[in-house]
Amino acid sequence: MYPRPIADDAPVKRGLYISLVVLVLLLWLVPLLAVMATSLRSFDEVMAGNYWGWPKTFNFAENYTSVFTQTAMARYFINSLIITVPSVFGVLILSTMTGFVLSRYRFRSAQLIFALFVGGNFLPAQIMMIPVRDLMVELGLYDTYYALIIFHIAFQTGFATLFMRNFIAALPDELFQAARAEGASARQTLVHVVVPLVRPALAALAILTFTFVWNDYFWAIVLTQSEAVKPVTAGLNNLRGEWVSSWNLVAAATIMVAIPPVAMFFLMQRHFIAGLTVGAVKG
Repeated sequence: MYPRPIADDAPVKRGLYISLVVLVLLLWLVPLLAVMATSLRSFDEVMAGNYWGWPKTFNFAENYTSVFTQTAMARYFINSLIITVPSVFGVLILSTMTGFVLSRYRFRSAQLIFALFVGGNFLPAQIMMIPVRDLMVELGLYDTYYALIIFHIAFQTGFATLFMRNFIAALPDELFQAARAEGASARQTLVHVVVPLVRPALAALAILTFTFVWNDYFWAIVLTQSEAVKPVTAGLNNLRGEWVSSWNLVAAATIMVAIPPVAMFFLMQRHFIAGLTVGAVKG
């Protein structure tokens, strides 16, 4: 199942492997480096066609300041926070409760309910576009924060339930037996026993959900229309002019949009790794 380690006495294979790794890494990094370089160029330099060369002038402060002073990116950032933060908390709360019930209680249709949670992850998002949009219109939620918040909570809870169910199922049975012996209710067991022990899983799930919701573009353009509620991903498209686009500002805004999920990952990296490894022990 796993690739065999390359022996030390096979320098050709080891050299070929390292070369392929470096090549793939460069192919992945080149677009990112090009965007970072473009965000430092002046508008005239971009219009002159210098996309891949070394920047002649470094307009770091000017470009990144203009993102918030000459565009509506500040509003889009606030919109993304208003949408993402409640979505993350909603997913964490619902998935913890459903994961606890599905992993620790045996009842009729439990497997069917779990299959419905998991099966929703296999549906292409495109086939739900029209039904979800029509539903939000009927509910009067179209082009509001609530449309995106409700959808993201509903859409992400399936994967999150699978994640939390496996993590909670890996906890020792003796803990729950002791809680029942002490007369703890299901709610007390969840709050005082399960939640403190699944903090690494919650941290990992928070990072994943934050990244999914923050980086979403498809549903941002399907469920929103006005500038007042658009998140950053949809707002980036508005930075393109009808005739001329300031690609240096677009590149700078793109870098700024990528910072929050990257920063959150590095701040919670230890919990993220622990959550992924421990949660995969028992199914």
